[in-house]
Amino acid sequence: MEEFRTILTRYWGFTSFRPLQEEIIRSVAGGRDTLGLMPTGGGKSVTFQVPGLALEGTCLVITPLIALMKEQVERLNRMEIRSVAIHSGMSREEIDIALENCIYGDYKFLYVSPERVSMQSFQGRLPRLSLSLVAVDEAHCISQWGYDFRPSYLKIAQLRNFIPANVPFLALTASATPQVIDDIIEKLEFRGKNILRTSFNRKNIYYLVRKVDDKGSYLVKTINKVKGSGIVYVRSRKRSAEIARLLVEGGISADYYHAGLDGEIRDRKQAAWSSGEIRVIVATNAFGMGIDKADVRFVIHWDIPDSIESYFQESGRAGRDNKPAFAVLLYSPADKSRLNSSLRQKFPPVERIKDIYEALCNYLQVPHGSGKDNVFDFNMYDFVSKYRLPVIEAYNSLQFLQREGYMEFTEEINNPSRVHFVVSRDDLYKFQVANESFDGFIKLLLRSYTGMFTGFVAISEEALARKSALSRDTVYQFLVKLSSLNIIRYIPGKKSALVIFTEERLVRKGILISPENYLYVKEKYIQRLDKMTGYADTQTRCRSVILLEYFGEESERCGRCDTCLERNELELSRYEFDLILEEIKGILSDGTPDAEELVRLATHPEEKVIKVIRWLLDHNKILQDEERKLRWNS
Repeated sequence: MEEFRTILTRYWGFTSFRPLQEEIIRSVAGGRDTLGLMPTGGGKSVTFQVPGLALEGTCLVITPLIALMKEQVERLNRMEIRSVAIHSGMSREEIDIALENCIYGDYKFLYVSPERVSMQSFQGRLPRLSLSLVAVDEAHCISQWGYDFRPSYLKIAQLRNFIPANVPFLALTASATPQVIDDIIEKLEFRGKNILRTSFNRKNIYYLVRKVDDKGSYLVKTINKVKGSGIVYVRSRKRSAEIARLLVEGGISADYYHAGLDGEIRDRKQAAWSSGEIRVIVATNAFGMGIDKADVRFVIHWDIPDSIESYFQESGRAGRDNKPAFAVLLYSPADKSRLNSSLRQKFPPVERIKDIYEALCNYLQVPHGSGKDNVFDFNMYDFVSKYRLPVIEAYNSLQFLQREGYMEFTEEINNPSRVHFVVSRDDLYKFQVANESFDGFIKLLLRSYTGMFTGFVAISEEALARKSALSRDTVYQFLVKLSSLNIIRYIPGKKSALVIFTEERLVRKGILISPENYLYVKEKYIQRLDKMTGYADTQTRCRSVILLEYFGEESERCGRCDTCLERNELELSRYEFDLILEEIKGILSDGTPDAEELVRLATHPEEKVIKVIRWLLDHNKILQDEERKLRWNS
């Protein structure tokens, strides 16, 4: 472990590992398949990056989050750790060069999106790659029981057919129920059950549910009373801007963030919030992946999420510095009806899903029997406008088609322009001598960027224009001309969502969405909704206990959440309260006494029993009929 600690200090500046990091690193370094369960902010990436640097060969990292993948690769390369990414936003030529560089160029990390794993061009090169470790991030995506199932994850185990048997797999997730844990181990074909987990209990987070009708007034008033930075999560892009404006009008430094914004604008907003220039960011769930800000003092959910997993992951972005922080859910009677309405939109009728599949194929001009493994730029707004489709219905239909394995659908990715020199340095010099008009521009390129002879390098036309005092259009024309002369390969930047066909286009009757599977998926979704609304509705159970129980972890009452604090006002210890409650429950299971009789039957001091009975009545755990008889509300 001394070598691992030296690497941690050299590259990350820490002298010791966080809880569980060291155990996971020891396990994979010993060649064992390992499932690491770590809460959000627990430092998952260190568990594969540190051994990946120490071990001989290349660490293969599979992650569905393209933006996070690109960010980690850029960060590793800035640390002079050779790393490369392969995802659906790249051309076939870029992917081929990246793979060849990994085979011959001593790259330490190769990041791959899951839909690329089953590509023949990728699998065919695997035997030539010297792999030290396979890390599977967001491993819960492999399970149909999970909240974010992706069929492409099911093909990851195929890698074992192309790599040596002693290369360990490391699966990582921050949100897995016991069923999902078993699924991960089975579907990744682990050589033995090896689960390392740290408690999901975030003892510094105060979980609160506030039942308010006027959320706006409550939000402004509360944020003005507390200190520090925070996140307000909402479910719609439009609302993110509206609530940010409301906060600004209330004297709070705030901004909004969602996936529909230009990539540069998103980066700027996130940087302003991370540096403290902006205090509060109002965001959709597009905001959060890769956030490194440790001093977030509150995370407030304006809208109720549709699963405990989502809520736990998003609220877990508070208090990563282990200082007190608050996770607040705003809840109103109208929220339940909104969830029921979203349920109808979430599951369009099967025939409607087939309509949208056919419309998509026509929109992308994919003939029957073709399209497999093809990647298409996709503009959702243009698509729904052309075919006059409701946006939410179209989006959810695409999500269902993805779940059924017909296609992959990525959120919008911001791909910068890329350049690769396809001639040798000697031939380039000869070209410069013979073509003086290009000499200055080629020198500018070579001064500004490195690595362009070995692979594609991201460039900025705007930055080149500023450095050279040329217009952006002139820079663009130089790049296009050099590309046409086969001196460089130039791929102009673009911002686009992508559709990847994982199967050829089928005729309508060939699209198989079984009613049983459709109902199963819907039923699992409803179960997750019920668990989430149950969390919001309860007035008696400790919120931490509910969250931890969902992930298969037992715990005692936290004493900090809103329900625990209300109990604490009874001036009873947690132990006393629970003892009296259990006794009352037992008495009521055998009969229906009135309050006086119940107090008499109890063995604890009368004044303490009365306090607990009153509390249970106030919270509808005990019901009283017209004859004042009591019964337990099951």
